[in-house]
Amino acid sequence: MPLIEAIRLALSQIRAQKLKSFFTLLGVTIGVMFLIAIVSIVNGMGRFMEEDLVGKIIPRNSFEVRRRPNIVMGDIDNATWREWAARPSVRESDVGPIVAELPATASWSYYSEDNATVESRYARPRQVSLTVIEGEWFAQKNMGVTEGRLPSAQELALGSNVVVIGQDLKEHFFPTVDPVGRELKIGSIPYQVIGVAEEQGSAFGISMDKFAVVPYKTPASRLVNPNGVIDGLVIKLPDEQQMAATMEDVRVFMRSHRGLRPSQKDNFSLQTSDSALEFWRKIQGFLVLAGIALPAIGLMVGAIVIMNIMLVAVAERTREIGVRKALGAKRRDILSQFLVESTTLAVVGASLGVAIGFGLAKLIAAVSPLPTSVELWSVIVAVGVGGGVGIISGVYPASRAARLDPVAALRQE
Repeated sequence: MPLIEAIRLALSQIRAQKLKSFFTLLGVTIGVMFLIAIVSIVNGMGRFMEEDLVGKIIPRNSFEVRRRPNIVMGDIDNATWREWAARPSVRESDVGPIVAELPATASWSYYSEDNATVESRYARPRQVSLTVIEGEWFAQKNMGVTEGRLPSAQELALGSNVVVIGQDLKEHFFPTVDPVGRELKIGSIPYQVIGVAEEQGSAFGISMDKFAVVPYKTPASRLVNPNGVIDGLVIKLPDEQQMAATMEDVRVFMRSHRGLRPSQKDNFSLQTSDSALEFWRKIQGFLVLAGIALPAIGLMVGAIVIMNIMLVAVAERTREIGVRKALGAKRRDILSQFLVESTTLAVVGASLGVAIGFGLAKLIAAVSPLPTSVELWSVIVAVGVGGGVGIISGVYPASRAARLDPVAALRQE
């Protein structure tokens, strides 16, 4: 029997016995639905961590020179925290010697950040994330503005009292007026708003647009760190190979600069986005395995149900099988008919599971802070697994049908 004809007959059986087909498909549908939903959530969180959260904090092909890591994931013991606290701070005076060692293709910036009270004449004071910067900070983060402009090199060098604010600050402090050119007080000192940054989004329900950025050489720098201390020096290279080589050069320089002996550990941190994500990727691997293992239970149940339904179908259609064999159908024709039927059942169930899983992933993303991302490979794997379940569960019923004696089958009532 041609494959297309066998599939057509299988679909006609599904339409003729809707209730039975529904319960037959249920196990595979539920298994695939959860497979798609869980993998979508894990992939979405992974993409969010790499591109939106960590990727925005530490740009691609860049690394930070810091006192301790900027992004810490997993359990850190007290001894490690104490060791980090005992390290000497990175200072503004360290920047010049480090920058002198960089290749011409590198860009650099340094910054400090902390919470500070900000106020305007149009709204009540509010605690915001204040970042003081020097160098190519905006370019490294690929951050532009929707209104106004970014600080000029001259304004950064002179320490002009100008500020770029996030979208949340615009809505809070200037709800009914254009913020560009208006005054915003930071630590009771007036700053002129020159730009509103592009929307940065949110991280697990926490807004990333509640920030203000000012030049490092303004009085605001004293609100975030002691005089001369910086949180980090960001160095960015055109590609990963140059970044790795430059990072090693900076490591050698910093050890020499701080007089560390070969036996002593680094008393500073060089962190990339990959090193920050190392712990998350381990967790992500376990989550993917769990996301595959749990739906496998539903698929096993679905396989057992399909096999039992196909055995019932063989018993109900014994006379039909006898007639087909009497008319010349070979064993492989009967075998392929029932295999195609069980596989079609499973693939239809898997397809329904993909559609429901896709909808469930979108619903989770809409009603919760969890990001989701449905990958094409997960859809292909889900449908392929469904087809495999159909083939495996249909082998025994199909072989049993193919082995029926035509004479005995024709006598069956």
